[in-house]
Amino acid sequence: MPSSSIRWAGAQPQAMLSPPAPVAVFLVVTIKPGGEPEALDLLAGLAGLVRAVGFPSPDGGLCCVAGVGSAAWDRLFGGPRPAQLHPFQELEGSRHHAVATPGDLLFHIRATRTDLCFALAAEIMKRLRDAVTVQDEVQAFAYFDSRNVLGFVDGTENPVGQAAAEAAIVGDEDPAFTGGSYAIVQKYLHDVDAWEALAVEAQEKVIGRSKLTNIELDVPGSHIDVNTVTGPDGEELEILRGAMPFGRPGHGEFGTYFIAYARTPEIPEAMLRKMFLGGRESGPDPILDYSQAVTGTLFFIPSVTFLEAIPERSVTD
Repeated sequence: MPSSSIRWAGAQPQAMLSPPAPVAVFLVVTIKPGGEPEALDLLAGLAGLVRAVGFPSPDGGLCCVAGVGSAAWDRLFGGPRPAQLHPFQELEGSRHHAVATPGDLLFHIRATRTDLCFALAAEIMKRLRDAVTVQDEVQAFAYFDSRNVLGFVDGTENPVGQAAAEAAIVGDEDPAFTGGSYAIVQKYLHDVDAWEALAVEAQEKVIGRSKLTNIELDVPGSHIDVNTVTGPDGEELEILRGAMPFGRPGHGEFGTYFIAYARTPEIPEAMLRKMFLGGRESGPDPILDYSQAVTGTLFFIPSVTFLEAIPERSVTD
């Protein structure tokens, strides 16, 4: 048995490692004063709710990952906190701004069918309607052959298998929260008109990949280059990305909903600092000249084992 599996013994992770799905719903809410009991009941029963909604459609691949923000953690659980849970770190660069926005609970719903995602989101909100305020709701979709709305393949460098688990899931470095994860969420809106005014060659220099074949190019300072973070020994540090396109053409809205699962938030935070603030060897990410971050939140993703133990807890414990 791999050593990481031993470290997670007795703590079942949520579905961060589930395969990519063609449909997703991202739902971020804040808890109203007094709404804590409803939120706790929902979190404790979420696994059963997913099973109930998905049972008639076993091939639908329905799953849901739930996260809790820093401001809500003590209100819901008290006691120990995940070691690295904190509010999203707002970044103000000379040209670009990574905003921090409210978010107490995150629900990342995925399936092969739109109706399953819709049905689960509806059931979640039915239980939380009077207890929360919806801050953001996005229905996302797979676009052509794993491309974003800018026309480039997305998620190529995601780790797979055991490497994905090692990158995304908390181990024995935080024993009370093994099997958990951290999720950073940002909603980006793209200036598609300005992007499409660029020649394909210019677009490829921004991204650092060929548009047709998805081959990585040697372009210092490109989006690919800026989003590469290395450790002290020069090894590339990995996160598990689940970004998906979304849009409302009638409203001129075209975007990417970015979500990254990580064993420690330090890695995606380092990537964001390079993107928005630049570094010694490169300026800010050139994709930000065509993309604006309009949300920013950080969540801890408790293990299924932790959530199922909620009935044994109280709001004040």
